[in-house]
Amino acid sequence: MNLKLKIVLLAILISGTACQSQTKSTVIQEEVSLTIKGEKVDTWEGQDVLHYTLDNGAMQVEMTNYGGIISRIITPDKEGKLENVVLALENISDYFTKNGPYLGAAVGRYANRIGTASFTLDGETFAITKNNGENTLHGGSKGFGVKVWTPEVYKTDNSVGVKMTYFSKDGEEGFPGNLETTLWMELTSSNELKLRFESTTDKKTVVSLTNHSYFNLSGITGDIRDHELQIFADAITPGGPGQIPTGEIKLIAGTPFDFQTPKNLGAQLDALGEGFDHNYVTKRENSSELKKIAIVKHPESGRVMEVYSTAPGVQLYTANHVRNFAGADGKTYQPHYAFCLEPEAWPDSPNKKNFPSASLSPGEKYVHEIVYSFGVEK
Repeated sequence: MNLKLKIVLLAILISGTACQSQTKSTVIQEEVSLTIKGEKVDTWEGQDVLHYTLDNGAMQVEMTNYGGIISRIITPDKEGKLENVVLALENISDYFTKNGPYLGAAVGRYANRIGTASFTLDGETFAITKNNGENTLHGGSKGFGVKVWTPEVYKTDNSVGVKMTYFSKDGEEGFPGNLETTLWMELTSSNELKLRFESTTDKKTVVSLTNHSYFNLSGITGDIRDHELQIFADAITPGGPGQIPTGEIKLIAGTPFDFQTPKNLGAQLDALGEGFDHNYVTKRENSSELKKIAIVKHPESGRVMEVYSTAPGVQLYTANHVRNFAGADGKTYQPHYAFCLEPEAWPDSPNKKNFPSASLSPGEKYVHEIVYSFGVEK
């Protein structure tokens, strides 16, 4: 639904970190209107926490500047029924203490794992926080997903969004360099949720940022075994102890990891005999190409999601460790109640010379774009 629309932007004036209020009204085309609403819901570590609702008239996305979290994505099925399709907590304040699984969070400085919680740059070794056995996961014990970002609402001709910034000081969680990161999160009139990360540093460092949403296109009516998945990748980077990659790039044709053609997730889970938590090779080297990396379908509801990214890899995770987890709307989440497709650098790239580099030097800009495109098949 590519409609050239005028925008109604509704933003509530909040003191502190929030942007200044503006209200603009114009004649809206009847087919759909784009709106954004914001409100202060709490404070965390002395900073205002805001909740935003982005609406294009067909679907809604809810998010917060706490952790850059996407808290709900509400989309229609083939009958027009609107349901949330991501695992969520009931209230934004719940994310402060109950978000062990990183539901919907912007994770960094380094998404996924870094082995031995250390890496070397130009001969200098950096010890970073251990929070996953002897390794580092998703940036350490207090990564980007638990920080309050500075928000600003914005509009374009066919989208509304929130621009968020976070300044990570040199030495935070052990990572070198003052890292300034901006995250744009916007909903378009064509049912796309677009994310763009940009980072700069004043000292050579490593960076890999992504979003950690847990999807269930059924509206979370059960597990994801009835979903159909296709990943445009012919290899994975298999893991060893602690799920740290061995350094091998392993072709997957004919194995349970093979989603090069659409496969039923339940059948692949049965064939594997365990849950998925693996990095798929979507590119062999870094590039700025925005590439379609996956398609997911839920036949019963008709919902379809396409995923695009500029990153060289995507982590497929099937919520293997989510058990008896109290979620939103009175639902209790269990293993395989959702899947994550986390576009990112390959895990442990800072320690694998044959992997695409995840380093960032002064004068360079890290850019990662992700697009989640939603639709239905009847």
